Amino acid sequence: MKKTVLLIIILFSTVSYSQSIKFEGVIQDNANKPLEMANVMAVNTITKAMDSYGITNDKGKFQLTLKPNSTYSIKVSYLGMQSKEVAITTKTENISQKITMEAGGIELEGVEIVREMPVSIKGDTIVYNADSFRSGTERKLEDILKKLPGVEVNADGEIEVEGKKVSKLMVEGKDFFDGDTKLGVKNIPADAIDKVQVLRNFNDVSSLKGLENGDENIAMNIKLKKGKKNFWFGDMNAGIGVADDESRYVINPKLFYYSPKYSINLIGNFNNIGELPFTMQDYFKFTGGFRSMMKKGGTNFNVSSNDLGLSILRNNRAKEIETQFGATNFSYNVNKAWSLSGFAIVSSTITDLETASQNNRIDQINNSTFTTNQITQETTHQKSNLGLFKVSSSYKPNTKLQFDYDVLLKTSRQDEDNNLLSQLTTTDANGSEINDNQNILSVKKQDPISVNQNLSLYYTKDDKNVFAVEMQHLYQDEDPFYNANLGRNPFPDSVINPMDPDNLGIEDQGPGGRYNLTQNRFVKTNKTDAKFDYYYMLTPKSNINVTLGDTYSYQGFDSDIFQILNGGIVNDMNANSINDVKYSFNDAFLGLHYKFITGKFTFNPGFSVHKYNTANEQLGTTADDDFYRVLPDVYALYQIKKAETLTYNYSVTNDFTDINKLAEGYTLTNYNSLFRGNRTLENALSQTHSLRYFKYNMFNFENIFANINYTRKVDAVKSIANFDGINQSSTPYNSNFADETLSGAASYGRSFAKNYKASVNLGLLWSKFNNIQNDKPKATESFTQSYTAKISTNYKNFPNLEIGYNLTVNDYETTTFYTEKPFAKLDYYFLNSFSFVAEYEFYHYTNNTKTVDNEYDFLSASLIYQKKDSKFEYKLSATNLLNTTSLNDDSFSQFQTRTSQYTVQPRYLILSLKYNL
Repeated sequence: MKKTVLLIIILFSTVSYSQSIKFEGVIQDNANKPLEMANVMAVNTITKAMDSYGITNDKGKFQLTLKPNSTYSIKVSYLGMQSKEVAITTKTENISQKITMEAGGIELEGVEIVREMPVSIKGDTIVYNADSFRSGTERKLEDILKKLPGVEVNADGEIEVEGKKVSKLMVEGKDFFDGDTKLGVKNIPADAIDKVQVLRNFNDVSSLKGLENGDENIAMNIKLKKGKKNFWFGDMNAGIGVADDESRYVINPKLFYYSPKYSINLIGNFNNIGELPFTMQDYFKFTGGFRSMMKKGGTNFNVSSNDLGLSILRNNRAKEIETQFGATNFSYNVNKAWSLSGFAIVSSTITDLETASQNNRIDQINNSTFTTNQITQETTHQKSNLGLFKVSSSYKPNTKLQFDYDVLLKTSRQDEDNNLLSQLTTTDANGSEINDNQNILSVKKQDPISVNQNLSLYYTKDDKNVFAVEMQHLYQDEDPFYNANLGRNPFPDSVINPMDPDNLGIEDQGPGGRYNLTQNRFVKTNKTDAKFDYYYMLTPKSNINVTLGDTYSYQGFDSDIFQILNGGIVNDMNANSINDVKYSFNDAFLGLHYKFITGKFTFNPGFSVHKYNTANEQLGTTADDDFYRVLPDVYALYQIKKAETLTYNYSVTNDFTDINKLAEGYTLTNYNSLFRGNRTLENALSQTHSLRYFKYNMFNFENIFANINYTRKVDAVKSIANFDGINQSSTPYNSNFADETLSGAASYGRSFAKNYKASVNLGLLWSKFNNIQNDKPKATESFTQSYTAKISTNYKNFPNLEIGYNLTVNDYETTTFYTEKPFAKLDYYFLNSFSFVAEYEFYHYTNNTKTVDNEYDFLSASLIYQKKDSKFEYKLSATNLLNTTSLNDDSFSQFQTRTSQYTVQPRYLILSLKYNL
């Protein structure tokens, strides 16, 4: 099979190159100055088809691949120049020619040339003509994006351009669910898309563009076809199917309406075939488009989530998944100055997980070495109801003033029941083993709610003075509940925090007795960020930025652990199991930055002066701390060419923990993990260096990206952990040893011969952490590597192939895991009515000791029938055709390694009918 695929690609390549000639040359003005970024297009005068296109490089050079013995009209356009058309006739030899353009405003014909170009560039905007990349099998935005040069879409629906994640997705200039890319790439119909615009150096606030460092900001705007504007469009899809003895269903309506006045998006998805339009991970990371307003303040104070470690799906695959999802998004222009927008997202999911895991850890106790191996069989039943609601208002009466207000509500209810069978083996240096088996039942529940508000005012007084006021407030209320029912006392005196001589007060239940532990926890947070920025333009190429800001947070943390004895009596345990903590944090700061451009260089050095105050009240006393800190940062950009840059960032950041690590009473983090905070924790100090290189060559459609990041954290908050078999207790402390991380990524991509796209990617992450394990300092290192290579074709009248290979290496403390993943995709549009798509992934998962060695693969396929201009589409699809039963992954927790095997859904066959509006 692999040889056949390779042979087909080589054959296509050979045919493509053997039946073509090169037409190259230089585009220049009437002063013989080369023109960079000129658009060149070759239209076959007989077939009227565009056979080739190109964009000139910094030397004005272009290169087109044409058919021999043909006549062409070469159309050239450049902003500020009169468009030009040159007739040529090809033979069997290559052609070289200079083309001179005359000055003058671009004509309508020139605009038409740009419109027809598959790729064109105008300033910071790259425009892709969607029709130029269609093969006929595309059904959603994701299918189009994956074929565009320099654009990648990962499995989570995140879009990357030039190696940077797209932070905002818009349709006709209107935010699509506040810029969320996943909902867009998975739902916007491909047949509605006219253009894809990539907006580099994007800034929501036009008055701040050029004043801030925006080269990392990428947005994407989707332009619709004319027939889709001012009309409802979308589709209604419904399907039924079978899997073993169970019936399956999917209902997926999508409706869209866009006009200059208002827009409405409606998306629904109800299925039990494993499709998850919105996951729990999406919920927790969904920001609702809120700006990270304190990113250059120098302080890192993040409110942590008390989510109890609810089980997360692997690649959206589980034993059983049933979901009900609905979402709506609107925008409304009240008048020319005032616009309203908002969205509502609701999701309900029932998930069954079945997992087999192996945990390995090495302990040094009293100069003796012990190896702990835990094998678990785990079943989980999870119910999750999620809701997000947002309303936004933007008032722009003129180009000088902008006033924005947003409010985002996030609410959820999550319940999880877990049944775990543990088999524990502890081996000493002499090979003696101690075995312990037990069954653990646990229940997790939580109903968190958060309200995030944003108020922003931007005012441009004149060409030299710009003012910005930004404020955000977060209210968060969390109430995680946890219950564990075990066959052993999980926290005997041997595992209780060695820094505290008191135990937890768990009563012995005797032989065969069960230990029923319950924890209630309530955490409330009120956090306010306020910032005032003043920008003064010294010259057209330099400005000073003065920042005055403050972050204030007030948190309350209440928790208690109690034991239900065998007779149903409640044991309130002792004072160590109770928390009643209040914590306040304040950071008042003044910042100064100077940005200037000289030649090809942009520099923006600066610093901020901070006055910190922290206070925590617990155990009848208050511990507070006041201090000052000066934090520098540097930004430097070398603009090598228009589409080639080298960027350097340096920053020193103060990292603060929130209330969760300060509460000195014990809390349960899992059935075998006990945590006790430390009220004397101090802040950590991080130094971060990052270097980024980027090159996008439109001459040969080549893009190169590479970055490297190094972070060194001193006084890091680490753990003193004490282990006894599978059980552990831990408390945080400020380590005397620095933690370090070094990461790097690189990619090379190129589109060639018009119909081919290839890329090579690598990612590296090295980490070093310092903790104390069983009273002994322990430094652990991990090294993760990922390598990917792939090539794809994009023909309109031939089958299209994508083949690739990925290798992931996770080198942990004691074990190295390898995952090899060759993959392939075939799509073919034929007989003007049929679309066939098949995707195949093969996994070989092993470790260096060969104690784990698994192979599994996934195959999915679909056949679609739709007559030209028909509104009805018929689809037969199948997932997991090979009926694979499980998949693997692994992880490292700084103390132990874990490898797991997850049961996945069986083979599904689905017959569906779709009606296109």
